[in-house]
Amino acid sequence: MIHVGIDWAETHHDVCIIDDDGTVLNEFRIDNNLAGVARLHEQIGDHTDEPDAVTIGIETDRGLLVHAIKAAGYQVFAVNPMSVDRYRDRHTTSGAKSDRGDAKVLADLVRTDRHNHRPVAGDTELLQAIKVLARTHQDLVWARNRHTNQLRHALLEFYPAALATFDELAHMDTVAVLAAAPTPDRGRALSVDDIEALLRAGKRQRFHRRRAQQIQAELQSDELAAPELIDDALGIRVSSLVALIVTINDQIDDVEQRMTARFEQHPDAELITSMPGLASVLGARVLAEFGDDPNRYSDAKARANYAGTSPITIASGKKSVAVARFKRNRRLADAIDRWAFTSLSSSPGARAYYDAHNPDPQNTSKHARRKQANKLVKLLHGVLRHRTPYDEQIAWQHWVPDTQLADVA
Repeated sequence: MIHVGIDWAETHHDVCIIDDDGTVLNEFRIDNNLAGVARLHEQIGDHTDEPDAVTIGIETDRGLLVHAIKAAGYQVFAVNPMSVDRYRDRHTTSGAKSDRGDAKVLADLVRTDRHNHRPVAGDTELLQAIKVLARTHQDLVWARNRHTNQLRHALLEFYPAALATFDELAHMDTVAVLAAAPTPDRGRALSVDDIEALLRAGKRQRFHRRRAQQIQAELQSDELAAPELIDDALGIRVSSLVALIVTINDQIDDVEQRMTARFEQHPDAELITSMPGLASVLGARVLAEFGDDPNRYSDAKARANYAGTSPITIASGKKSVAVARFKRNRRLADAIDRWAFTSLSSSPGARAYYDAHNPDPQNTSKHARRKQANKLVKLLHGVLRHRTPYDEQIAWQHWVPDTQLADVA
């Protein structure tokens, strides 16, 4: 076998090819284009004609280069950059680092330690498309959260009546009114008819008059006033933030529709949405981050390890403690945490399991939520592995009374 290390960059890639003994066979640089990939195949072909006799280490699992080398039939290992950094320290203590040296480190790593790393998953093209859309949707939601936080801070400075009026700053009612009345004076000048027209234009479905009367009453309240120039400047800031939130709301709706359509085409969609608390949007996120390669996770614990829900053990001498994982897929962790929360209201079993591990019912226990999430991930693994929809009675038979499970059934 031959082993290849590729130090990935935006415009070029450094490559190192070694044999089973660690002898360097070739070192070169390729451009990030079709000609560069052709040269890579040519150089590898000088040493072997069998694609499955080639292992490649690279620090990313996506991109055109990864797709190209995967399509050629090579064994590709996506190695976490932190692991590469630690492996580099095994061979040098000087702190020296170069792209050429990192390519050699990656080649050596897949030569001696590839059994400790996961090959790039063989996800389907449909899954990869869902993943792009799910991450785009999540990025837009996070961007909207940042802008609404900025809007909240701006309103707090000079327009507290608006904060008292609207609980959700990204809601269609909120942006419709604030777009027309970004300052306290303009808010107080709105009549009930004006506000009702704004709510209708903002696509509110019902109770227009009653909600308009509530909004006017709250905007009419007496508040401390900022100086005129500052009031005007902050009003401009509010207008610009509202315009951004409106645009992001439209983009979120558009991407969500496209993502849902793709997700519903996937053969795992029905199994995933059979789980309590997982609908199309959250289900698409979970599927996208887990992938659909059926051989990616050897067992339920391996899936939970990747999700970051299973604990890690820190043991030294007489001390041993289990703690939550702090290195994990942030997107998947966010989706699973939301899933654990939504499942509480849709699954008596999940609720009973959470309550049993929550020592103080008056407070939310992160430990209990993590254990509940860990249980849900393992249940999902069983559903996908056995291709059988979720069954509340089987999943939580030791946690919920039979009578309550019968009511759910």
